[in-house]
Amino acid sequence: MPGPPAGPARIPKPGPAPRRAAAEPTLPELQLLPTAPEAAIERADEAVDLLLDAGRAPGQILVLTTAAAHPWQIHEQSFGAERYWAQLDAADDVFYATVGDCRPVRREVVVLAVNGGDTGAVQDALAASLGRATSLLIVCGDTPLPAPRQG
Repeated sequence: MPGPPAGPARIPKPGPAPRRAAAEPTLPELQLLPTAPEAAIERADEAVDLLLDAGRAPGQILVLTTAAAHPWQIHEQSFGAERYWAQLDAADDVFYATVGDCRPVRREVVVLAVNGGDTGAVQDALAASLGRATSLLIVCGDTPLPAPRQG
């Protein structure tokens, strides 16, 4: 019969649990559709039509504008604020809003129509839209690149 092992047994010292790397959030795919600001809403509508034709559910799509509201947003708001925001909560149809006024919400796809606004406002809209899209962000319009950092 074998005897006990030679020498003392090593017992690990208690200590903090090893750190696990935090899962980095995945960024959505980005598609750029350059167009002039006055054509950005029309280009966004075309993108929405293509998404729907490809099988996306309407409730997966959020359309945001950087300046003037989308005509469909204006139409829906004409029925009252309560009904308008209830559509956002229901998430069963494409929802249209100006990026600065939209309540915090995430959708599979965000279509951003860059239809005006100064460089800073457009950059803020891009950042907000990126944070709202879970799988795809489509930017319709000319987008300014962030200014290089001085230092």
